[in-house]
Amino acid sequence: MTEFTVSGRWQARDGWESFEKTLDAPNEDVAVEHTYAEFGSKHGLKRTQVEVDEVAA
Repeated sequence: MTEFTVSGRWQARDGWESFEKTLDAPNEDVAVEHTYAEFGSKHGLKRTQVEVDEVAA
């Protein structure tokens, strides 16, 4: 597994907030999917409320 850094922004109550997450995943697509799933689970957000700007290995 490779360590990926996913960065972007998410829609909070007060506007858009930046984020940067580091996680282990087999490829970039899986890293992005895990990011969407985590924001949906923890913050109750839909995918349209999370914008992924960059994925770096």
